[in-house]
Amino acid sequence: MSRDNLTKWLYFGLHIKRWLLLLLVSIAVMALGFAYLLREAYTTFEFPAWAYYVTLQFIPRWARGLLFITGASTLTIVAAWKLNQSVALAVMPPSSAPTDVFDAVYRNRTRGRGPKIVAIGGGTGLSNLLRGLKEYTANLTAIVTVADDGGSSGKLRQNLKVIPPGDIRNCIASLAEAEPLVTELFQYRFDERAGDGLAGHSFGNLFITAMAEVTGSVETAIEETSRVLAVRGRILPATLEDVALVARYGDGAEVRGESQLPSKGVPPTEVRLDPREVEGNPLAIAAIRNADLIVLGPGSLYTSILPNLLVRGINRALQESNGYTVFISNVATQHGETNGYDAAEHLAVLRRHLGRDDVCDAVLANSNLPSGPLPAEWNSQPVIAPGDGNYGTARLVLADLVDPEKRYRHDTDRLAAAVMRAYYERDLRAQVSVAFKD
Repeated sequence: MSRDNLTKWLYFGLHIKRWLLLLLVSIAVMALGFAYLLREAYTTFEFPAWAYYVTLQFIPRWARGLLFITGASTLTIVAAWKLNQSVALAVMPPSSAPTDVFDAVYRNRTRGRGPKIVAIGGGTGLSNLLRGLKEYTANLTAIVTVADDGGSSGKLRQNLKVIPPGDIRNCIASLAEAEPLVTELFQYRFDERAGDGLAGHSFGNLFITAMAEVTGSVETAIEETSRVLAVRGRILPATLEDVALVARYGDGAEVRGESQLPSKGVPPTEVRLDPREVEGNPLAIAAIRNADLIVLGPGSLYTSILPNLLVRGINRALQESNGYTVFISNVATQHGETNGYDAAEHLAVLRRHLGRDDVCDAVLANSNLPSGPLPAEWNSQPVIAPGDGNYGTARLVLADLVDPEKRYRHDTDRLAAAVMRAYYERDLRAQVSVAFKD
């Protein structure tokens, strides 16, 4: 910890200054009491000759006072510095403890006052976003789809009749403050050496499923798992019912199952839930209605984002919420879902399925396009965001969002910063609008 960080005790909103002031006042009163006692002893007791030099009486009283104050101040700073480091190491794991308690208190207080954000989606896109947003607020809620029927989640869903835990696991890992090794363990996937029973399953999926069996419900399982891994925020299924995703294509053919949707190689004309009338999770609906900021995506358009929005109650809550809604367009197309789509066409799919133009207030799209095509084996193209595209009532916001190492994915930090900038610029634009009206 640097000495400059001591000034962080004086930052607003930490609820620290009042107790520091009380501590200083109590020390001052105590010192005054000792001063009275010393003065009484000084005037009534006859000290030996050596006390004259020990008590520095050959120095003027005002100089002695300054000397004592300077020495005491130095000792106080050193003591606070060392105490801060000792407390940090005592209350937090050594590998994750901050360099000082001031930083920990400041971050926690600041995040606690952050906006109430609801992120809706699934897959790696949502978990990537959450990893960045948790640095800005502790009031974070992830709403995830439960229509997954492939891989480990699909097997557990089919065999144990549970809500597929895959997207829930990814979100928990992204929001966890636990040891990195614990998070890595949660994401660990067994290979073929584990045999037919375990091969393909991730430890986190098995953990959540077992926790649901022990606690009696998926909601409690998520809460307890989040507590164990020190998750910052909440993860909520869009619905607690068993649902499947059904896609219809231009030739009239239908495909059932989220994992089967890309098999046709072309985007569907429509997707729906089966059954259609599934009840939304009440906690998810309440979170949307109370949100300051609602983020749709990023993620697979038809298999991660739309399955949430098609749940009865979720779309209605979006309409009724006063929160600022941002739709994040993917940075690259997904073969079998969004072949050739631009940002406006991504939004058009949401508008068509939800039956309204005011799906969002802003569309956030990537401005850092590659100079050449993406590798052919990716079966993907960069998603452009034409300025003259039809975005309904939404405002187009462009920013550099791409991960330089993986150009088909968003960069976590850039994406979160762009989302928060769009949100706070909205407040600034509103203030400017009011000022001009006045």
